[in-house]
Amino acid sequence: MPALWIAHVHVTDAEAYGKYAKLAGPAIAAHGGHFLARGGDYHILEGADRERHVVAQFPSKQAAIDCYHSAEYQAALSHAKGAAERDLVIVELTE
Repeated sequence: MPALWIAHVHVTDAEAYGKYAKLAGPAIAAHGGHFLARGGDYHILEGADRERHVVAQFPSKQAAIDCYHSAEYQAALSHAKGAAERDLVIVELTE
């Protein structure tokens, strides 16, 4: 069953986070993920305002989890640590 990877991000170091984004895209694609939203206009209704929102769809929840733990994604993530405040959740789609 497909799953969504949903991130809400407040970038604190744009240069370092840019390095993360450049490497994360190919890592996500290598695990069957594709972006549905990556930045873009938004409207906050509830909760903390984080200016960047990313949604990627994966073929399964496990594919998204495997992507997160992959060497490629962890290499990308090393640039995001300390460069952003992030919330990341994987949600399985319902039928």
